[in-house]
Amino acid sequence: MALKRIFVLNGHPGETSLSRHLAEAYAEKARNAGHDVRMVHLSELTFDMDYGAGGYTSHKPLEPQIEAVLLNIEWCEHMVLTTPMWWGGLPAKLKGLIDRTFLPGRTFDTRSKIPKPMLKGRTARVFLTSDTPSWYFRLFLKNALVWQLKRQVLGFIGLKTKVTNFASATHPKQGQVEAWRKQVEGLAPRAG
Repeated sequence: MALKRIFVLNGHPGETSLSRHLAEAYAEKARNAGHDVRMVHLSELTFDMDYGAGGYTSHKPLEPQIEAVLLNIEWCEHMVLTTPMWWGGLPAKLKGLIDRTFLPGRTFDTRSKIPKPMLKGRTARVFLTSDTPSWYFRLFLKNALVWQLKRQVLGFIGLKTKVTNFASATHPKQGQVEAWRKQVEGLAPRAG
């Protein structure tokens, strides 16, 4: 097994959450397996979420904390994102972080008709928590957020992404959180 540089981003804006629990479990197991792991909790970041009038030619300056997040994304070979699904999408603060850090010239190249990803050859794993049952999310909502994350966000910058959905997160059955934690920990040693 090849050891990797892994960046774990807990994308839940609250200080305590299932997302944080899963992120910390993954990071601990990955470290124990010998991987080089860096972790950031979204709740600990302070930044302006609005890209504002920034554009491809005039970028809004990055606050040091989110410049560090971008450097971690550029540094890693495998990225892990834990996040809840709220109202069919990402929490606003996480979306703001993506808007501010996934920048042209750093994560994708706009010098051709179709933007090209600049972080190819890397992988990502998303642990998505929700209250929407997985079968309903897949059949009736067409996995919209999974598609967005795999193709329009992480895939857009070059990360080959797998998504694991854990539901019902607000009121899990007895032992369910423990089972999810074990599933997350099982993927960590091989950077899966």
